[in-house]
Amino acid sequence: MIRLHLCTISFRHHLVSLPELAAWATRTGFDGIELWGVHARHLREHAAVDGEWIRRQGLCIPMISDYLPLEGAERDALAATQRLCRLARHWGADKLRTFAGHRGSAELSAAERRELARRLGILTRCAAEEGLTLVVETHPDTLADSLAATRELLDAVDHPGLGVNFDVLHVWESGVDPLAALRELAPWVCHFHFKNIAQRNQLSVFAPGNVYSPAGSRQGMVPVLEGACDYGPLLDWLRASHVPLDVSLEWFGADCHAVLGHDLERLRERLSPAAGTLQQAVACR
Repeated sequence: MIRLHLCTISFRHHLVSLPELAAWATRTGFDGIELWGVHARHLREHAAVDGEWIRRQGLCIPMISDYLPLEGAERDALAATQRLCRLARHWGADKLRTFAGHRGSAELSAAERRELARRLGILTRCAAEEGLTLVVETHPDTLADSLAATRELLDAVDHPGLGVNFDVLHVWESGVDPLAALRELAPWVCHFHFKNIAQRNQLSVFAPGNVYSPAGSRQGMVPVLEGACDYGPLLDWLRASHVPLDVSLEWFGADCHAVLGHDLERLRERLSPAAGTLQQAVACR
């Protein structure tokens, strides 16, 4: 079963409440809402809106997406992780997303990579003690910016409480076929981010400094199934896997409701068993 979610980060520059967003998500057919960490923290102030309230809307919060410190004082990192764990319990989430630092794997010495892995292991164990999975995202300019670096990091931490948020576009950006990478990382993958770009030379539009800025460019951002990264083989694998997985549609452009609704409908069709039956029939002709 593939559960499809929207991300509140898509609405980071919109004046929209969580009840409004939840009502739209339910009507549109989403399974849940991935909460951006800053949203999860501020929304906690509204006592009537929590994980139980979300469940009553027919939705779930699969993951809180935040940025835990892998450098600096260890006690501060542990305190931040414990706060995030409490936040996850409030929202009924079972996964915490973080980045593997803020420098690319090629920039780091072997000693620095070992230290980051050690810190990540400590935070992973902290989350696991609370029954939560810590999920590291495949992302440029982090220690999970390539297939080899991601696998090295997972092997170094070596803990069942560490998972992977497989950002398909960023894996493709690294020069690796996403399906080949997924096959190797499958034992750790428990969440996906889907987004796309019109042309490879426009990928810089997703740089954090641009994408988080209200004045940033959105040039080249396109619906998931309409871009340069071909999702077809990966979607076929997901449809045939029969493994429960979570997918968040991470849209950063304009017209959020229209694009997300369109992507949800297209992906539901593409992931349905009927789509596989039709493709098999065509292949046998």
